[in-house]
Amino acid sequence: MSVITVFSGTYCSDEPVVHGLASKTGFEIVSDSEIVQQASLSSEMDGSKIMRAFSAKTSVFQKFTHEKERAIAHLKLALAQRLSKEGLLVHGFVSHLIPKAVTHVLRVCLIADIKNRIALAVQDQGMAEKEAAKLIHRQDEDRAAWVHFLLDHRDPWSAALYDMVIPTDKTPVGEAVSLIAKHAMIDILKPTPASKKAVDGFLLSATVEVALAEEGHNVGVSVENGTVTLTINKHVLMLSRLEEELKSIAGKVPGVQKVETKVGKDFYQTDVYRKFDFELPSKVLLVDDEREFVQTLSERLLMRDMGSAVAYDGESALHMVAEEEPEVMILDLKMPGIDGIEVLRRVKETNPDIQVIILTGHGSEVDRETCMKLGAFAYLQKPVDIEVLSDTIKKANEKIRQKKRSMKKADPPGSSGT
Repeated sequence: MSVITVFSGTYCSDEPVVHGLASKTGFEIVSDSEIVQQASLSSEMDGSKIMRAFSAKTSVFQKFTHEKERAIAHLKLALAQRLSKEGLLVHGFVSHLIPKAVTHVLRVCLIADIKNRIALAVQDQGMAEKEAAKLIHRQDEDRAAWVHFLLDHRDPWSAALYDMVIPTDKTPVGEAVSLIAKHAMIDILKPTPASKKAVDGFLLSATVEVALAEEGHNVGVSVENGTVTLTINKHVLMLSRLEEELKSIAGKVPGVQKVETKVGKDFYQTDVYRKFDFELPSKVLLVDDEREFVQTLSERLLMRDMGSAVAYDGESALHMVAEEEPEVMILDLKMPGIDGIEVLRRVKETNPDIQVIILTGHGSEVDRETCMKLGAFAYLQKPVDIEVLSDTIKKANEKIRQKKRSMKKADPPGSSGT
C-alpha cells in the first residue's frame, strides 16, 4: 500500500477529508501531535519547544541554541521510524519531511479561496471577519515559512510540491475523499524496492542528523547506498578539524558504511559555523536601560560563547520571558516604568525556574535583601568584573541543568508521568 500525505491551509476542510480518507481506505492517521510527542520522548525536549519549529516566528535565541534544527532532526527520525509501515495517512506540517525519493507517497494539498476560509472561520469560531482574516494570514505565514525552510519554496500551495492540489471551496468533502482514495491506488504509487530503499535511507539520514544535533552540530545530511554525505553550509576557519569531528560522530551510527563531507552553496557567505555547546549558557536575557552598556555586555558574553538577547525596560523583559523562555536573566534594578524588583517578583511568580542575577549600580542593602528573598540567584554591583559575571551565569545555568537532570531521573522518557 502507498502512503498519503495531506498538507492544507486552515479552514480548508482538512479534518473531515482526512478522517473520511481514513474511514474509506483503512489507512492509519499520523498527525503532527503524534510525531511531536514521539520526538519529544527521543530528544527529551519539551513538546511545546518542538512545536515552535512549525512557527514562522524565530526565537531570538535560535542562533545560539539551534533548537529548531534539533527539533526537526528528531521529527524526521520519529516520522522515518513510522514509515517502515505502509498504509499511512500523514497529516500536517510533518508531511513535508518525507523525501521525494520515497515515491510510494501521494502528496495532497487542500486549499481554498481566502474569502471562503474567512467565512468558515466566522461560522465555526464566531469571530469577526477582520479577526478571522488576521488569524488565517498568520497561520499561512507559518506554513509558508515551514515550506521555505525545508524545501526552499516560497509558495506553500504550489502545484510543483504536490501530486494533487484540491480546491476545497469547490470540491465537496465526499468527492475529495473519493478522488484522493482513487489516485492512491494507482500502480505508480505502489511501493517498489527502490522506494523502500529510500525509506531506509531516510531513516539512516535522520538517525545521523539526530546524532550530530545531539553533539551540537547543524549540517545537511544525505544518504545513498550506505554512504553519508555531510554538507557544511557555513564558513568555518578550521574546516579539516570540523570534518574529522563530523565524520567521527556519523561513522559511529549503525548502518553507516562511509562518510563524506563537502561545503555547500552558502559556505563562502559571511555567516560563521558555530557548534552548540550544551554546557554553556545560551538563553541569557540582559535587562538594562543603559543601551550602550548592555549591548557591550552582550558582545562580551558572545566572545565567551554565551548567547544573549537584550531588553531595555521591564515591560519588554516580561514580554520576552513569556515569549522566549530565557533560562538566565541579568537584571538592573533602576529602570523607567516597571523597575527591576517588580520584574523579579513577576518572573518568579510566573517562571520560577528562571535564574535571575541582579546587576545594579544603585542598589542598597535593603534592595539586596529584598531581591534574595524574592528568589534572585545572585546580587552583583556595577562595575562588575566580566569573569565574575561569566562565572555567576555559568553557575546559574548549571543549577538549571541539575534540576532538569534530576527531573529526568525521577520521570524518565516513556514513563507514565511523561
